[in-house]
Amino acid sequence: MSSVSDSLVIARRNAIRMTRIPEMVLFGVIQPVMFVVLFSYVFGGSISVPGSGLSSSGYREFLMAGIFAQTVTFATAGAGAGIADDMHKGLIDRFRSLPMARGAVLTGRTLADLAQTALTLVVLAIVALLVGWRTHENFGKVLAGFGLLLLLGYAFSWIGALIGLTVRTPEAATSGGLIWLFPLTFISNAFVPSQNMPTFLRHIAEWNPFSATVQACRELFGNIPPGYPVPDAWPMQHPVLASVIWSVLIIALFRTLAVRKYKAAS
Repeated sequence: MSSVSDSLVIARRNAIRMTRIPEMVLFGVIQPVMFVVLFSYVFGGSISVPGSGLSSSGYREFLMAGIFAQTVTFATAGAGAGIADDMHKGLIDRFRSLPMARGAVLTGRTLADLAQTALTLVVLAIVALLVGWRTHENFGKVLAGFGLLLLLGYAFSWIGALIGLTVRTPEAATSGGLIWLFPLTFISNAFVPSQNMPTFLRHIAEWNPFSATVQACRELFGNIPPGYPVPDAWPMQHPVLASVIWSVLIIALFRTLAVRKYKAAS
């Protein structure tokens, strides 16, 4: 209970910091909104999705799960930069001098980032509805889809925490938090069907944890076009379960590594 209390105190501290620097939240929202608009209207009538052809409305429904997932994973860079900034300013050293749980600093930070990610998803969903995205399942399944997105975002924030503790400057944390995300998100089923990729890339995309969450969200949102050929890979056949397993494994692994790194630096 002491560890939970300490984590909530740190989360509150970071949440207050966000309200005092609103441009952090604003810029975090603008980028995914730009992705929605650009992909919807620039690529919407040019990319063929099995089951919906070159229909721009069909592509928008196919696309949005990928944009949502990309948004929650790109928050990793912000988490890493924030922790690196606290390290650089000596704030982490002050926390170390206090009688508090060692993992609370990192847990509180990741919880605050999760709250910001949830706010960004709300805004993004509204913009998606305005450009023509629709869901075709009941409200419970739609909420479950967003729950999987937040779970993935929380899992990836622990990767960001480890990066932030490893590098020396916030600038390096931002670069280190983004450079590996681009191949992760683009070698996936987020923006185009994986069936048209070369064989070795297709296998990577189908077993990519990012792809599992995207496919799960499409299923829960009812955004899989009629006649869309679902790949035979196990994560694509059972995307909801695969998404949960991947996210839990990432949290367990990278939280352990991040807390260990934090203790070693103390």
